[in-house]
Amino acid sequence: MKTCIFLLILSTYSVVGKPLHFNSYDLSAGKFKSWGLSLKTLDCFACRVAVKEIDDLIKTNATKDDVAKLATDICDLLQIETDRVCEYIVREFEPEIFGVAVGAVISPDELCTRLLGVTCGDPSDPGSPWNVTFPNIPKPTPTPPKPPKAGSPTLRILHLTDLHYDRRYKVGSNAECGEPLCCRDNDGPPAEGVAGAGAWGDYRYCDSPKWLIINLLEHLSSTEKFDAIYMTGDLPAHNVWNQTRDDELEILNEVTDMLLKYFPNTKIFPAIGNHESAPVNSFPPPYVKGKNSIDWLYTAFGKAWIDTAHWLPEDTRATIKQGGYYATEFFPDLLIVSLNMNMCNNQNWWLLINETDPAGELQWLISTLQKAEDKNQKVHILGHIAPGSGDCLKWWSWNYYQIVNRYESTITGQYFGHTHIQSLEVMYDLTNKSRPINVVHMPGSVTTYKHLNPGYRICEMDGHYNGSSYMMLDYNNTILNLTEANLTNKPVWQFAYNPKTEYGMKNLFPEDWNDFIQRMKTDRPLFDRFRKNMFKSHVTGTCDESCRKGQICSLESGRSNDDTFCKDADVDLYKAVTLC
Repeated sequence: MKTCIFLLILSTYSVVGKPLHFNSYDLSAGKFKSWGLSLKTLDCFACRVAVKEIDDLIKTNATKDDVAKLATDICDLLQIETDRVCEYIVREFEPEIFGVAVGAVISPDELCTRLLGVTCGDPSDPGSPWNVTFPNIPKPTPTPPKPPKAGSPTLRILHLTDLHYDRRYKVGSNAECGEPLCCRDNDGPPAEGVAGAGAWGDYRYCDSPKWLIINLLEHLSSTEKFDAIYMTGDLPAHNVWNQTRDDELEILNEVTDMLLKYFPNTKIFPAIGNHESAPVNSFPPPYVKGKNSIDWLYTAFGKAWIDTAHWLPEDTRATIKQGGYYATEFFPDLLIVSLNMNMCNNQNWWLLINETDPAGELQWLISTLQKAEDKNQKVHILGHIAPGSGDCLKWWSWNYYQIVNRYESTITGQYFGHTHIQSLEVMYDLTNKSRPINVVHMPGSVTTYKHLNPGYRICEMDGHYNGSSYMMLDYNNTILNLTEANLTNKPVWQFAYNPKTEYGMKNLFPEDWNDFIQRMKTDRPLFDRFRKNMFKSHVTGTCDESCRKGQICSLESGRSNDDTFCKDADVDLYKAVTLC
């Protein structure tokens, strides 16, 4: 029972809309928590007080209703959120938490540490180390990438991520409602003298209105040309305290219909985000059966992606149903692998029961990559939560890093989302830690949540011909200036930047990105340009020297909870911004 109530309390902190604030940036799993609740008064002392209250309650043989009421009362008492959010979030998570608590063996101290960091308890990651198994086949000698011959075919890929479509967005509504998501039709009018929700979106805690998404799709279909779309997750809005399974399925089907309308003949390769489920982040492994099973969602993905849209072939259905992941050929020599990164999501409470390779995803990935290597295929990996993010469990991330190292000659592109900002993670050789081997690309969100312009990226890649590397050769980022769109009521999607021009890069191979990162360490104007683009031309706040070093360090850290590859030994590794 103690685990139950603690999970209920921690759920209210970790899953709803606002960023957590900590006094220090340590290497804990909790320090990178993304868009959880603002910990206005919660600290280790408050956790200990809560434990005492829980102990007292347990001694009275409390019921589930008693536990839920106490969790709601603590949420109210600590002013974590409004009364209705506290009530709804506890109600939303109660079935999951009690389901997890039946099989989880974890103490409240470990849970507090997971959320608040190592200063609050024992080492940061409650999970035990585990390892995947590799086939006894030698790794091919890596060959440094080089540009294709002039005139070689290219591919243009549209990378969209984090739409966060809010069907209840209302122009003029209260955009400062004091809850995790505002600008909604039940938020009432704004306070006197305060601007209401903008016509095309809002920089405050607000998500994408339908007409913004439609305008984007109309623009893309009429002005841009591309060969395929990579969709890397998070379709629903951030009203995570009040969502149902039906809500999530309706969003999935509606967005699928939109994409089919505007791109009826375009290949689309989707990946699952952490917001696709209800409750948010709740992705039980396959051994969880009955009413808590995730089968309802994976079956719906199969129906939408295979039966309705025909984006994927029938042979992907089995692994989608197994764990929300799949592999399919784009061309005979290019394989698309879509991972369900919720199997490493440290807010997926089901993993407290057993976090060892959930759904067998990583072992399946090794098998898939080995087959691709045997066939001389190249592979693009799609996912949502980046593997180097602190939101990804340490041992999952470390095993994934080993996999990328082993199959570096096969994996020639990684495309993720989740952060909402534009960013990247360079991965390095585990033996020669100065040799870059791969890059994780994050293009920035469509949603404005929070303080961001909407945007997208079109990538130019080595194209389909014998011997193609299928590596990224170039890209252009496009944004919508939300301030101008709301003032003129005329949304204009405008070119933002090109990395070769903006950063003086000859190519976009891993060694080029590593060189760029090293140059930023001594070139402040170059870093400032990168930071401007990172926030999609809407930078808020300042970034002092410590902030600058930390942000640069994060670009070198493609492995969660690890600063091994950060070249500045005196910098505490932290992800400066993680928005999900």
